[in-house]
Amino acid sequence: WAWVPVYILYCRVSSFSQPGFRIYCYRELLHQVQMAKLYQDDKQFVDMPLSSTPDRVLQHFRELAARHNHSIPTPLLRAFIQERFQAAGRELQPWTPKDWKDSPRFLQKISDPKLRIWGEQLHQLWKKLGKKVKPEVLSHPEQFSLLYSEHPFVVSGGRFVEFYYWDSYWVMEGLLLSEMPETVKGMLQNFLDLVYGHVPNGARVYSLQRSQSPLLTLMMHSYVDNIETLALELDFWTEHRNVSVSSGGKSFILSHYSVPYGGPRPESYSKDGEVRHLGDQEALWAELKAGAESGWDFSSRWLVKGPNPNLLSSIRTSKLVPVDLNAFLCQAEELMSDFYSRPGYDLQATKYRNMREQLLAAMKAILWNEENGAWFDYDLENRRKNLEFYPSNLSPLWSGCFSDPGVVDKALKYLEDSQILTYQYGIPTSLQKTGQQWDFPNAWAPLQDLVIRGLAKCPSPHSQEVAFQLAQNWIRTNFEVYSRKSAMYEKYDISNGGQPGPFLSPEGFGWTSGVVLMLLDRYDDRLSSGTQTAFLVPQCLTTALLLSLLPRLPH
Repeated sequence: WAWVPVYILYCRVSSFSQPGFRIYCYRELLHQVQMAKLYQDDKQFVDMPLSSTPDRVLQHFRELAARHNHSIPTPLLRAFIQERFQAAGRELQPWTPKDWKDSPRFLQKISDPKLRIWGEQLHQLWKKLGKKVKPEVLSHPEQFSLLYSEHPFVVSGGRFVEFYYWDSYWVMEGLLLSEMPETVKGMLQNFLDLVYGHVPNGARVYSLQRSQSPLLTLMMHSYVDNIETLALELDFWTEHRNVSVSSGGKSFILSHYSVPYGGPRPESYSKDGEVRHLGDQEALWAELKAGAESGWDFSSRWLVKGPNPNLLSSIRTSKLVPVDLNAFLCQAEELMSDFYSRPGYDLQATKYRNMREQLLAAMKAILWNEENGAWFDYDLENRRKNLEFYPSNLSPLWSGCFSDPGVVDKALKYLEDSQILTYQYGIPTSLQKTGQQWDFPNAWAPLQDLVIRGLAKCPSPHSQEVAFQLAQNWIRTNFEVYSRKSAMYEKYDISNGGQPGPFLSPEGFGWTSGVVLMLLDRYDDRLSSGTQTAFLVPQCLTTALLLSLLPRLPH
């Protein structure tokens, strides 16, 4: 019980009064249930609503624990959970977005008939992924781990029945293409309502103490009514996630991921508990949470130069300055300067313009590598760049955070030298095969977007052509899998013909669908479904295709 006080701190945001705190974050009940491994996925328990008040549940639990010397037999513990908790997910109800329409304009521009039908089917998925929080979460928040959201929203799917921070950026991009601005506006308001000085990782009480890649300002680019809340989030990163790095006799300020709270993550409690460390166990758990804050949970990016780079116990996320995090912040500062300049707040506009210039200089001095032609994560302990390949190495192209146009040609050569362009099913997350999901051979939709859109923004014809070829590869991978499985996936194994990763979402994985719709819109008249490739087409796709080819009958 030595780490109970630390664990209390871990789940606390501003006080001990946060609804659900004692159930979903406090160690004794959580520890017994998660370490008994009653569920295949630790997330299932911490998503289960209570059947009565936390006081009553805890009272009955203490009585049960006392009768069994704080080691409750598994059958009795299971019976206790069944009696005192409700099924996970019951606090949400299906919701069909009111602004959903049959045929958004961008779909009509897609030349390939198979891709157009596929795009229509992905557009249909938004209705299946729509969720609304039930009123009892507002009236009895202490009985739920879910944080109340006033407005309905679209989720990623699969095990993710609530919304997550950085996932929602690409979901919203897809929704805007589907001409659903009211849905996006509601989702943005939910995020603004959730700002606790930072945007939580997800809409659960156990996610409150960590954030994720800061994309709220980018989400709000078209909605500037809440500019002070956006400033509050950026203040969090500049005040609580900054580090000073020296180079050439100068000091530069950059940001890193760092969660100063101990204890295992409630939604991955048993897994985190099994990761052992010879040193400070609390520090290890804090590094795991920092990895979750990055969105890359987990990757060789955070294991590099550790005691054993192949083991998760070597994780050291907070010891690295990530390229993509600083690129996101750089773009956010540019947008904030633009937001403030519109209503005439010149002082604030100048403040963010100066912040961006300082960050640009820091990224060039600390993260840019002229010899390799890319930006690289900086290792604070070993005082060197991590020269391994990650798609995030090119994220400044995506965010427009560079001043020398010559870096574009250098970045293209970097991709060629790294042999990334030889992968025909997608851009690998890394070239390291560690067994972690954010490593080779997995490919993830948002990372494809970072590279493709980054190159497509550049004026060079060569960079734009490479961007198109990468987009074509990713579209064919997703389309062929969908044609066989009728599902979109969280990630794809590019070493095995682009086979889907382990998290299947029958309704369609949100950010994967969002990125596909973005690419279909950008390259509407050029993309091909790859009809020369043999694969089985599901009946629904075949029927829709045949109907689309029939002549239109007069009304």
